[in-house]
Amino acid sequence: MMEPGNNSQIILIVDDNPTNLEVLSEALMITGLQVAVALDGESAIEQVQYHPPDLILLDVMMPGIDGFETCRRLKANPLTQEIPIIFMTALSETESKVKGLSVGAVDYITKPFQQEEVLARVKVHLQLHHLNQRLEIQNGLLQQFNETLEQRVQERTADLQQAQVQLIQQEKLSALGQLVAGIAHEINNPVNFIYGNFPPAKHYIQDLFDLISLYQARYAEPSKEISDKIEEIDLDFLRLDLPKLLDSMQVGSERIREIVLSLRNFSRLDEADFKQVDLHDGIENTLLILGHRLNAKSEKYRIQIAKNYGDIPPVACFPGQLNQVIMNLLVNAIDALEHSIKERSEPVSPSIHICTHRIENNWIQVQIKDNGSGMPEAIRQKIFDPFFTTKPVGKGTGLGLAISHQIIVEKHGGKIECHSILGQGTEFTLQIPIDQLEPEHERSLSFEYQTTEKMH
Repeated sequence: MMEPGNNSQIILIVDDNPTNLEVLSEALMITGLQVAVALDGESAIEQVQYHPPDLILLDVMMPGIDGFETCRRLKANPLTQEIPIIFMTALSETESKVKGLSVGAVDYITKPFQQEEVLARVKVHLQLHHLNQRLEIQNGLLQQFNETLEQRVQERTADLQQAQVQLIQQEKLSALGQLVAGIAHEINNPVNFIYGNFPPAKHYIQDLFDLISLYQARYAEPSKEISDKIEEIDLDFLRLDLPKLLDSMQVGSERIREIVLSLRNFSRLDEADFKQVDLHDGIENTLLILGHRLNAKSEKYRIQIAKNYGDIPPVACFPGQLNQVIMNLLVNAIDALEHSIKERSEPVSPSIHICTHRIENNWIQVQIKDNGSGMPEAIRQKIFDPFFTTKPVGKGTGLGLAISHQIIVEKHGGKIECHSILGQGTEFTLQIPIDQLEPEHERSLSFEYQTTEKMH
């Protein structure tokens, strides 16, 4: 249920589907919220001008201007740009979700709607919006006070940003879980069916070849019609090539099974607990997933991977979160190398070096280094700040490295550092303890995550 005193808050629902409007309106009004509706983007923009709501639930696909354009216009208007917008999309519309966040939306809900999820997300963003409004008022007042009060405002701003970072991180993990579950259901089952039928298929084909051989032995002089057909299909070549063809198909199906397994290992859907894992397995699975970017068709953009793995024991960690850090760092390195190749006038052989080894007694270290163009010191000092990015609008949120810093430092009690030389490349160094106790508050978080995944 919503907090008491919310009866003055207004939610604007923009959707051309009457059923969706009815379901959402009923769910929200039960909690004491006021609900306004609009059937398309144009009428929503006009309605917001004279009666601004506290939050907007905006459908993506609508007649006239779509949800993305509606969001852009609302965010371009100083009078409406601060109103939080939550997009409504279908489960399969991953690109729409990403695009929605890039044009200014704060979140999304998926169709078909789950009442508890809708109410939870609306509640969170109403609270965040209320905090933003209070923060703006306090900022105006704090200009008249001393430096101590200014510091308190900065701390509250940082808390708000941290809450947003955590919310987006949870959504990323949830989206990845849905992706892997879909792959396992839609690909893994038919691939296993095909893979399992190769042995009997080979056996049946061999039986047919044996039967043909028996016929040839018993009837050494076939009719002209049969002789012509044997020559036409090149029976001897068919006997040699068909088993090879089946072997190639079997190898291909094995490769698909390996990729699906690597995706599951990377996300660790069934290993959300704090546990000991082989860090090298996580790195290898991540490299396999990024293979399409590393092994580009053009030789110019093909990235060489150099690995120097040390003898390290299993590491106590949250496997899924640690894999997310490795993925973020490798994707950043690939982006930097692709940008460097375009910018440099002389040819360069792009490469990424991955090194792991044990340091001191209870620590392991991972180094990921690229030979891209590097970055200035002023940028290097800001890379772990939330929402800081040097990428073009729509290409990055500025959250990847901030989340990585949080996972390594706060969740695992480790260290993450960046060293960069302009014109030579960038190196990230991770250090985490080999053995550590699971933080008390993390036990409840991992339990909640597992419970949520089982419910889905």
